[in-house]
Amino acid sequence: MLRQVLQEMEMAQGPISLEELSRRLDIDRDALRGMIEFWVRRGRLQNHDEAITATLAACPTGSCSGCRLGPQDCSSATNMPRVYSLVRQQSERDEQRNP
Repeated sequence: MLRQVLQEMEMAQGPISLEELSRRLDIDRDALRGMIEFWVRRGRLQNHDEAITATLAACPTGSCSGCRLGPQDCSSATNMPRVYSLVRQQSERDEQRNP
């Protein structure tokens, strides 16, 4: 199943949300999250947290540490979709530059 996750990421041709990947592979999101984190630790996938960072920056307190909840309990941050993309290996990047 780990290989299927990686293959689907390759076919996605760009960042994809956890929810979309879960739908495409028909896998429970929590189970998929663990598989994705495996590939993130191995350096094959990367997590895109720009949307979460932007949400936290827009917090009325001026920073996420400004309220008693913190980033892990902030409903604005925790409800943002998690988005991941494939990390291209050096040989793949070279092939794309010199077809």
